Amino acid sequence: MPLGPLMLDVEGLELTPLEVEILGRPGVGGLILFRRNFESVGQVKSLVSAIRAIRPDIIVAVDQEGGRVQRFQTGLTRLPALRVLGDAYESDKDGALSLAMDFGWLMAAEMLSLGVDISFAPVLDLDFGRSAVIGDRSIHRDPEIVIQVARAYIAGMQDAGMAATGKHFPGHGWVEADSHVAIPTDRRAEFVIASDDIKPFAALSQQLKGIMPAHVIYHQVDPQPAGFSPYWLQDVLRKQQQFSGVIFSDDLTMEGASMAGSYPERAQAAKEAGCDMVLVCNQFDKALEVLDWVEREAWQPDQQRLLGMRSQCLWDFDELKRTDRWCNTQQLMSKLV
Repeated sequence: MPLGPLMLDVEGLELTPLEVEILGRPGVGGLILFRRNFESVGQVKSLVSAIRAIRPDIIVAVDQEGGRVQRFQTGLTRLPALRVLGDAYESDKDGALSLAMDFGWLMAAEMLSLGVDISFAPVLDLDFGRSAVIGDRSIHRDPEIVIQVARAYIAGMQDAGMAATGKHFPGHGWVEADSHVAIPTDRRAEFVIASDDIKPFAALSQQLKGIMPAHVIYHQVDPQPAGFSPYWLQDVLRKQQQFSGVIFSDDLTMEGASMAGSYPERAQAAKEAGCDMVLVCNQFDKALEVLDWVEREAWQPDQQRLLGMRSQCLWDFDELKRTDRWCNTQQLMSKLV
């Protein structure tokens, strides 16, 4: 069955009969896991196996950045925030790039060993000291440092077998409001954004397999948030930056997406702007509304793009923990938390 354009979530540690039914529907193409879905390594592996028994090719995702945003913890390496990489770069460039590569590899290898395809990482937003929701999730304020460190981090992810997804295009770091609970507006001119925030996305567009746009309105550019903007996604991202990978909407249940209307209207706006897959998280009834709309519209996203997000290597978790690279990198990470 082809992958549909909807990524949704499930409630608990195992699938309910309703979730089994929903996962079999053609509009579904992805599933994102949260902290509530994780109790132990063995449990989440069983959950993912149950999901794949229904949809073998489904994209299973998680947010496993490190720091404040690490959904799976018990039995896995506790990861520091990405900021440690930017700080390290200031004093030891070569050492920081080696550390970034190991960080990306370790995170990716652990997730792949659980059957998860992707972590939505890395964050490419710049830290202007204004956005609390970004904060130390950002590698650095300097876009050139972000580019160098993120390139090494992505290389580590790729070495493990995971595709990288950069977020939040074209940059969430300037706005103070949190798009989870508000509709942020960035009032800077486009040339300012282009000369600063957007640089990491432009420089890394050929290494990234996925990009997630921000639920931020860039007031002088487009009245729609970037995730609903054909200008940002088609003219800038696809044409100017020649990005050919998957464009994931950010979660359509966030307040930053509310201006687009009902949930089906939000999905339609994302589709028309150029998104390949839409996320609807933590409101299962709203995900079902979008699923019904997707199937009525017969929305079929580009399968080659979506399948490019599937993992290229499946590690066995116990075997992974016996490798020298895991042991050495795990010890290194534990000193940085």
